[in-house]
Amino acid sequence: MRSEEEMMELILSVAETEPHIRGVIMNGSRVNPNVTPDLFQDYDIVYMVTELNAFIADHSWIDVFGKRLIMQMPDEMQLYSIDQEPKQKFTYLMQFMDGNRIDLTLYQRNHLPENQDSLSVVLLDKDNKLPALREPDDSDYLVKKPSHNDIESCTNEFWWVSTYVAKGLGRRQLPYAKEMMEGPVRRMLKRMIRWYIGAKNNFQVNVGSAGKYFEYFLEDHIWKDYKRTYADGEYPNNWKALFQMCELFITLTREVTSHLNYPHADSEGIHVFEYLKHIHKSSADQQDSY
Repeated sequence: MRSEEEMMELILSVAETEPHIRGVIMNGSRVNPNVTPDLFQDYDIVYMVTELNAFIADHSWIDVFGKRLIMQMPDEMQLYSIDQEPKQKFTYLMQFMDGNRIDLTLYQRNHLPENQDSLSVVLLDKDNKLPALREPDDSDYLVKKPSHNDIESCTNEFWWVSTYVAKGLGRRQLPYAKEMMEGPVRRMLKRMIRWYIGAKNNFQVNVGSAGKYFEYFLEDHIWKDYKRTYADGEYPNNWKALFQMCELFITLTREVTSHLNYPHADSEGIHVFEYLKHIHKSSADQQDSY
């Protein structure tokens, strides 16, 4: 695996020798002072270019970065592309055979967003035209304090969609049930967990994309409870996971609203929880009668 020194030298040398590349910015975890470096960190790089179309007309120029395992160009994919005429940016996501990864975004000069990510550093500025950036920090990624309405909306969504999960499990429609549980219901649970961690840390904490740092911030017993919300493809285990999600959500919601001095009533959630248990029992009784 190429070292960090080798990768940075390569990234900068390409920019220095190519006259149409006028500036380089690096952002992401590699400039985050609060992240412990590891082998899995990406190189999140921005090139400011004068002729974007010249670069994307022939993609072979990126071969200079090394032998690729796989690459994605979101701007050319039906799944993700957004009509943008003329193009002002283009992204290459490159995973290399040696384990390194570069997420490279090209911006047409003068179209760099005014508000730069707080985790950004300028590596090269040939024309001294890039904006002055403050010392990188993760302030853009801190958990934001929720309003009372945020919590009530999150709570309502969690309990509303949990009924879909129960009905899917009761009907033995696993794909539908899992879609609802791992989609809307889990998103609301993770949102409440973020607020719980934020409240415990005066909302000066970054829990990472998709809650990847949850384990480091949650108490052991809560982390263990959260792990139990992940189930396999067996119906009994998914019922257990759903009930664990409900119990954890109730506990965390009480903690968050108490910490923020927001009014909160458990009645809706508790009533829905009982309804879910009723569906579980009814479906089990139905199965037993066959």
